[in-house]
Amino acid sequence: MNIKTCPASERKMTSVFERYLTVWVGLCVIGGIILGKTAPHLAKALDGLSITVNGAPVVSIPIAICLFFMMYPIMVKIDFTSVIRAGKSGKPVFLTLFVNWCVKPFTMYAIAMLFLGFILKGLIGASAVDFVKMPFGLDLPLGAEHGAGTVVMHDGLKMLQVPLWRSYFAGCILLGIAPCTAMVLVWGYLARGNDGLTLVMVAINSLTMLVLYGLLGGFLLGVGKLPVPWQALLLSVAVYVALPLVAGYFSRKWIIGAKGERWFQERFLHILTPVTISALLLTLVLLFSFKGDVILANPLTILWISIPLFLQTVLIFALGYALAKLMKLTYEDAAPTAMIGASNHFEVAIATAVMLFGLSSGAALATVVGVLIEVPVMLMLVGICKRTAGWFSHAEAD
Repeated sequence: MNIKTCPASERKMTSVFERYLTVWVGLCVIGGIILGKTAPHLAKALDGLSITVNGAPVVSIPIAICLFFMMYPIMVKIDFTSVIRAGKSGKPVFLTLFVNWCVKPFTMYAIAMLFLGFILKGLIGASAVDFVKMPFGLDLPLGAEHGAGTVVMHDGLKMLQVPLWRSYFAGCILLGIAPCTAMVLVWGYLARGNDGLTLVMVAINSLTMLVLYGLLGGFLLGVGKLPVPWQALLLSVAVYVALPLVAGYFSRKWIIGAKGERWFQERFLHILTPVTISALLLTLVLLFSFKGDVILANPLTILWISIPLFLQTVLIFALGYALAKLMKLTYEDAAPTAMIGASNHFEVAIATAVMLFGLSSGAALATVVGVLIEVPVMLMLVGICKRTAGWFSHAEAD
């Protein structure tokens, strides 16, 4: 399968970006935390620029702007008239759906339960508790039990008091059932994968999330029917995927019509070359300026939560990559197929955790940890893909 996108050999950032990307990521994380500490009012003001649904911040406007400029250069390089051909090969699409929905949620449950509920439980605090929001529409008397929680008064409100490790566990589950539908376009692009196929799989994932996210969440969390934030989900997909997709399609069509294919390939795309990574780095600065105080206040907690999330990411990537090899996919199809399962849609996970359990809950913190480890771990996996590209056959260039 072959899609007319920017040739793999041309997918290079400037040497400073490409060769030292991990260093830049680390510096941006540190810079974001420092910005949040030295200019907290600025960070809070930027963080407050959000679109909310049911009182929960769903789309951060500064982050959305950065993500647009991260996604647009990738979208505009795709020949959208050829994208449909990517969907005609059922193997990578089937593999993506199988790993994302039949394997990933359950391995996340098992790994998170093993580490948070057993191995690390003593370090987290076997008797430590968290206070989370009462489930929507539920009004129980004080002292009543609901699942693993007990109804108590906390700061003048009825809350559920639950074991702290269970709250972290819930956040991990919300990450595990939210396959990536935006950032994977960046990871697949950097791994020199098939952008057209990635786009098709992102679209399919977005649609399946509308049905399976709530069903799997309710089942795995064991809290009854999980109220799915439909508005939040649709808004996130629209902002992070649909908007740059539409902009890329129409601007590509207009520019080629006005300037020609050669000018588009040699001049316009050359200007856009460093934009994706620059936007990614700026996104990191903003994210960690918003959440740096939480991370600094809970350094060991961050480590405990990171362990199952890291293991889950590596396991799902390895499984998808190995199955792609067994199914004899080309490297250009195998790389994004493995990436889309390993990466998480942390925007939706954070929004859901805040809506269900509260902004200060352990579940919300766990989803923020997902953001913390997402970029460095996925960059590591991108590097693994590029170093092992020789294990696979390759699509012929147009």
